[in-house]
Amino acid sequence: MRWNRPRFDGPIKSQPKINSFTFMGLTQQNQMEKPCQIKSIPLSSFRAAKPEKKQNQHAPAPVRYTYKYREIPLQRDVGLAVREEKEEMGYCCNNSFPASSHVLLTDLSQRWKCPKLQNLRHKGQFHGSQKASKVLAFYGLKAPPYKLDALEPHMSRRTLEMHWGDHHRGYVEGLNKQLEKDDILYGHTLDELVKVTYNNGNPLPEFNNAAQVWNHDFFWESMQPGGGDMPRLGLLEQIEKDFGSFTNFKEKFLEAALTLFGSGWVWLVLKRNERCLAVVKTSNAINPIVWDDIPIISLDVWEHAYYLDYKNDKGKYATVFMNHLVSWNAAAARMARAEAFVNLGEPKIPIA
Repeated sequence: MRWNRPRFDGPIKSQPKINSFTFMGLTQQNQMEKPCQIKSIPLSSFRAAKPEKKQNQHAPAPVRYTYKYREIPLQRDVGLAVREEKEEMGYCCNNSFPASSHVLLTDLSQRWKCPKLQNLRHKGQFHGSQKASKVLAFYGLKAPPYKLDALEPHMSRRTLEMHWGDHHRGYVEGLNKQLEKDDILYGHTLDELVKVTYNNGNPLPEFNNAAQVWNHDFFWESMQPGGGDMPRLGLLEQIEKDFGSFTNFKEKFLEAALTLFGSGWVWLVLKRNERCLAVVKTSNAINPIVWDDIPIISLDVWEHAYYLDYKNDKGKYATVFMNHLVSWNAAAARMARAEAFVNLGEPKIPIA
């Protein structure tokens, strides 16, 4: 089959200068006027366009961190708090740390030669910046879950400022100073630290501060504005089962507070082996978790806890706590968690 060359009516006129073309020199205007006119273009004029450099979407963008004497509150189960007083540029390549841990993206392993931090560094989970960070605390001061004046008139703001702001802070700072000397206890949660430093009844030097930090965190959460009254549902049933009545429980709790010699704490605990609730009192910093009991509520019976508001009237302080301050909501939540570890018997199933 022979291909017939297209025929033209006249000579091809000179083409105007083509600034833009779609393919082989055909402009949109030329395609409309004379669709058969073709301007040949050497193949050498077609050059492969260099691909544009795309920004790596996975490349981390520089982030500026600025810290200036800022305290970072931590939960009880977090074992590291950091304060800094400098400005640095860092690159975060993997957000593998939880927000509550507050571990900065700097080389902390060289300071303590901690195996955990060295392993993280070798795995590439964080990169150090040019400036080294200075870790000033292992544990942070946890604030009460309410404003300092929220418990008035039963517990004054002045008492909270002194009790939480001075005494509780002092225990935290004392513990951090002790742990700064040696990193052998690094990495423990506060619960674990209390049990380890108790050392089966032969407490290590770190025990008093560690236990008092734990005790005060628990004590603040054992109160709430508008507290008191009576517990409800399952907790009330368990109290009535183990103490005979809620009134009997209150009397036993107040008696324990009045008869505690010296300084210490009064607790409502769930005993694992006996599978029942009990009121216990401990001296100084000791708390029931060292005996594997599960605390439900606590009352601080150290003199600094009530002297500003009640002077030497410890009985009035304990009564006000039970009638107006204790948080049965927190107690019910702790009891529900405790029942996951202690079988309190068959559930009561209503019969239709």
